[in-house]
Amino acid sequence: MSENIDTDDPSADEADETEEVGVADEAPDSTPDERGGEPGSPGDAEGGDESDADGSGDGERAVPTGDDLGSAVEIDADEAVVENADEDLLGGLDIETTAEIEVPDRKVDQVIGQDHARDVVMKAAKQRRHVMMIGSPGTGKSMLANAMSQLLPKEELQDVLVYHNPDDGNEPKIRTVPAGKGEQIVDAHKEEARKRNQMRSFLMWIIIAIIIGYALLIQGSVLLGILAAGVVYLAFRYGSRGNDAMIPNLLVNNANQQVAPFENATGAHAGALLGDVRHDPFQSGGMETPSHDRVEAGAIHKANKGVLFVDEINTLDIRSQQKLMTAIQEGEFSITGQSERSSGAMVQTEPVPTDFIMVAAGNLDAMENMHPALRSRIKGYGYEVYMDDTIDDDPEMRRKYARFVAQEVEKDGRLPHFDEEAVEEVILEARRRSGRKGHLSLKLRDIGGLVRVAGDIARAEDKEFTERADVLQAKRRSRSIEQQLADNYIERRKDYELTVNEGDVVGRVNGLAVMGEDSGIVLPVMAEVTPSQGPGEVIATGQLQEMAEEAVQNVSAIIKKFSDEDISEKDVHIQFVQAGESGVDGDSASITVATAVISALEDVPVEQNLAMTGSLSVRGDVLPVGGVTHKIEAAAKSGLDTVIIPKANEQDVMIEDEFKDEIEIIPVQHISEVLEVALAGEPEKDSLVDRLKSITGKALEQREVGQTGGSPSPQ
Repeated sequence: MSENIDTDDPSADEADETEEVGVADEAPDSTPDERGGEPGSPGDAEGGDESDADGSGDGERAVPTGDDLGSAVEIDADEAVVENADEDLLGGLDIETTAEIEVPDRKVDQVIGQDHARDVVMKAAKQRRHVMMIGSPGTGKSMLANAMSQLLPKEELQDVLVYHNPDDGNEPKIRTVPAGKGEQIVDAHKEEARKRNQMRSFLMWIIIAIIIGYALLIQGSVLLGILAAGVVYLAFRYGSRGNDAMIPNLLVNNANQQVAPFENATGAHAGALLGDVRHDPFQSGGMETPSHDRVEAGAIHKANKGVLFVDEINTLDIRSQQKLMTAIQEGEFSITGQSERSSGAMVQTEPVPTDFIMVAAGNLDAMENMHPALRSRIKGYGYEVYMDDTIDDDPEMRRKYARFVAQEVEKDGRLPHFDEEAVEEVILEARRRSGRKGHLSLKLRDIGGLVRVAGDIARAEDKEFTERADVLQAKRRSRSIEQQLADNYIERRKDYELTVNEGDVVGRVNGLAVMGEDSGIVLPVMAEVTPSQGPGEVIATGQLQEMAEEAVQNVSAIIKKFSDEDISEKDVHIQFVQAGESGVDGDSASITVATAVISALEDVPVEQNLAMTGSLSVRGDVLPVGGVTHKIEAAAKSGLDTVIIPKANEQDVMIEDEFKDEIEIIPVQHISEVLEVALAGEPEKDSLVDRLKSITGKALEQREVGQTGGSPSPQ
């Protein structure tokens, strides 16, 4: 199993790039609706359309909200039949299908959540500032960048022409003209060249006719006439190449551009990003292509007066980042051949305008490999934004999620609209995928994928509308690769009877881990205490990553304080069973390791019908971890009866209905509570628990008396 098994909730990595869409409207210079809209969304900087929108029939009505970016998705008090919008899954919307929901036209009004990022994009577009957006894939980065291009003025757009330089053919001249003029200039030059070629062709055929006539009538030699005519033909054709060199090359054409340019340079090689000059195998003898005709514009030149978007900015090589930094700082950048072995390397144009807004994006690791000077320029002349993964689950956001479903259906163009219950199931899944109580997921690309799969299922059955059953089936079909691997892993363990879910065993505990983002597995941990041949040490196997190794060391502090035995002359062996090639990362197996070692030290068995997850402080407190929902479901699939989780994670549990009756969830706050539940054998167990409480009782009392806040976040 090659996937990395993370015992914590792993951060998502992935590049991008289907557009992520959500919902919101804009209506500047207006006031909040007195029926109770939520005017919290930031406003449009430069008055856009007062968009929107009355839903048809008994649908929803958008109400303008002050200086907000997008108007809230409000309900009409006269038409709404839901009295308590706070508890309603659709936030009070009275609709039968998503066909009744009107979708805004502008992309900036379609982004759901990300209020801060939208506000920054609006300001950056108005003030022409650069932006760097960091966050998980699928949260709306590329869509916000694209929306920015719609907010920039179109009237400033330019065409760029490159001309032959008669003084130095390797330094073509650059000329900028208003958008649309470039084609006219090129057409005029082509027409002039065509007329000259016509005159030359007419003269050529006259001369050829004279030569052939002279050869036939006077010299009487057909062969001589043909040879002479061929020489004349080649001479005229060779000489006409000079006319073609006078026609400029339209490097950047914005004639048909309705909005400011948007160039997505994600993953672009140096030539595609910075421009290039094509190689010419005929470099002499008059057969070569003029250098200005071989010049190709890069994304930085095409994005002039518009937006250049680069996702996964850290994947650009350092040289490209340095040149990109120069283009940002100077506002112009010459084009030359990017390959040193190409004839284009000898060509370098005059500077070409690169007055673009830079929108860089990436995951958290993007900042590590990003050129510090490039980041400094973006930060010094623009904004840095962190994209939210989740947003508060309130009626307004649920209404926006309903509109999001309508947007996905409309954007696809082939899916049947969703009925009310299907939309509610999508919102429930957004809650579940958020991993946090009272939140909705903003990883909308994943949610959009669920919508499309559900719509495909309904369409295959020729349904008029997508129903809840289709969404439930889509949830099973659209499982991630990690989830499919985890399910197969669980089934294989059952086949080989590797899953122990009954009885009690000394030194063996069923731990829980996550693979990828949305899949859990049962990860057994075994411990054995043996005499040491030297100074005692803790030996852990199972491809542990750095964080997991540190967690094991922290557990050893608890064991040393707890144990009556002198373990300085003993080795404690800890094995993460079948951890996989990529090993274990994270510290959420801490209570599992501690329980296994204590069981081995005291020779007290552990109940095998339960599993556990939780981080552990050096004082014995059980701290929150990530991915508890997926871990609990994995335990249920493996036939276990009970799961121990941190008390702080109790609010994050959102397991599927099918598992609720199959497994008992026990929240704990201290390692003594873990042992009380997990260990078997009443006399021995009670003795151990009492001993641990006496050692750490002071810390427990301080926590109960003085601690008013919640446990720290697993993030």
